[in-house]
Amino acid sequence: MEIFNRNKGIEEVNQMSPLTWAYVGDCVYELYIRTKLVDTTKLKPHELHIKSVKYVKAQAQAETLKKLETILTEEEKEIVRRGRNTQTHHIAKNASMQDYMYATAFEALIGYLYLTKQDDRLFEMMKMES
Repeated sequence: MEIFNRNKGIEEVNQMSPLTWAYVGDCVYELYIRTKLVDTTKLKPHELHIKSVKYVKAQAQAETLKKLETILTEEEKEIVRRGRNTQTHHIAKNASMQDYMYATAFEALIGYLYLTKQDDRLFEMMKMES
């Protein structure tokens, strides 16, 4: 049984806004980081939060994406381009515009891979930084 249903076909996912991919990707990456920290540390909840923020803040996600750029497929590069260039109406208070755009692109890529059930590739991307 699959806990999270991902019933959209690739055509439907491709028609979604990059911000929708980023919305999902933000959650998927945060859950991955939190789970990894719980599995590999004995930190208290407040310490877990502080540690997880180091991975999920815009600057860290932007840096992660830059590390991944050399291994991205052409399809993934297009997802990243669309995510980076999408019009946003919000910028995180502690992030530069460039970091925020790259973080949105990273989250869009993670969300896209998740929604299209490319789980092996998704895990490969996420584990590179954490």
